[in-house]
Amino acid sequence: MAGSAVAFTAAAAIFSQIAFAATLFSDNFSDGDTSGWSKSGGTWAVVSGAANQSNAGSENARLFAGDSGWTNYTVSARVQPSSIGSNGFVGLLARAKGSTTFYRLALLPGNAMQLQAVNSGSVTVLGSASRTVSNGTWYTLSLTVSGSSISGSVDGAVVGSGSSSVASTGRIGIQTGYASASFDDVTVSDAAGPGPTTTGPTAGPTSASPTPSRTPTPTPTGTNPSGSWPSKTGDVSVSGTISVSGTLDGGMKRYCCIGDGGQSESQDPMFEVANGGTIKNVIIGAPAGDGIHCLGTCTIQNVWWEDVGEDAATFMGTGGGTSYVIGGGARSASDKVFQHNGNGTVNISGFSVESSGKLYRACGNCTNSFQRHVVVSNIRATSTKVIAGINTNWGDTARFSNITIVGDSSHKTIICDKYKGVPKGSEPSHIGSGPDSTNCLYTDSDIHWV
Repeated sequence: MAGSAVAFTAAAAIFSQIAFAATLFSDNFSDGDTSGWSKSGGTWAVVSGAANQSNAGSENARLFAGDSGWTNYTVSARVQPSSIGSNGFVGLLARAKGSTTFYRLALLPGNAMQLQAVNSGSVTVLGSASRTVSNGTWYTLSLTVSGSSISGSVDGAVVGSGSSSVASTGRIGIQTGYASASFDDVTVSDAAGPGPTTTGPTAGPTSASPTPSRTPTPTPTGTNPSGSWPSKTGDVSVSGTISVSGTLDGGMKRYCCIGDGGQSESQDPMFEVANGGTIKNVIIGAPAGDGIHCLGTCTIQNVWWEDVGEDAATFMGTGGGTSYVIGGGARSASDKVFQHNGNGTVNISGFSVESSGKLYRACGNCTNSFQRHVVVSNIRATSTKVIAGINTNWGDTARFSNITIVGDSSHKTIICDKYKGVPKGSEPSHIGSGPDSTNCLYTDSDIHWV
């Protein structure tokens, strides 16, 4: 009888956990692209409704999604290996702090599966199992992180569990190494305990996560730039994405090169900045790939783009807070300089922009729709079509002060463009421009035409 009571209590606890688990993120790739994921290595495309990595010769191919402040959660995905080399693997990732630190549940050659803690590329096996791994077969992988406890299962059968302190927070990811594979039905839930609050695709904005920002909050002090550009102090050769945790001070060296210089959304970023990180005193050469990815809130200080490729920087954090762009400049962004995919506020001060489409754009059709805000001050814009574009139906705001427009005697430069944001897969519609008392906040005295 006592045994029955214990079994009932355990079952009730499990039922309670499942009943109240919230879906924090999901993607079944039915929209035909991997928008909302951050790519690093490999050849990725959506094939037959699944994310497919087809380059079996790629040593390290990854897609990341979610928020760097996520803590306790369960991520699951359907995974179909196509080929796995003798030293290869196909994996599902949790608590990815960067490109090389995370927890991984991996399918390996030789009918093996492992639960791993990966710290700066060094692998510690937390658990393993011997089971059939066949190319062309779909497997359901599930990886749970709760405090220091890590566990993984395949098709409902436990592969292993263990304790590790390698990563306390981080995003999710899918990965191959010397393998090709397809991934589908990626889902994140808070069944592991309190954690992130990001939702899946929505037609309207979602609120910010209550997770506190860890970013320093400097008061922007950049004055209106003179239009002069800095000279490099040296060169740094870039062969892949550079992960930044803490502060990277480039000492005004020129970092080059990555990507093809085009507008393809599949290009790797040159820098991937962790939540709370700072990158400063850097000249980014061309091609620059997808520039800088800020995974949470970040500070970009005195960074100069010689020729913007896809975007100069993308702000991806969903934990609220403010990211800062202080000083610096960018040239030749045919579309936009700064892309805001997450939520919170981007504060741009003392920045020089030349020959570009938009200085800032709040995403109007991302996987997750948020209310976003931008503060723009002490800006010098030359041959730039739009300073900021926002989605008024989601409550976005843009505030402007001391904006200097150079060489536009006809006043064709648009200060604030207004759009109607839409679900992923559709195109936002342009609904107007100019100041108002709700969304586009400025007066004539804030704009200087010289």
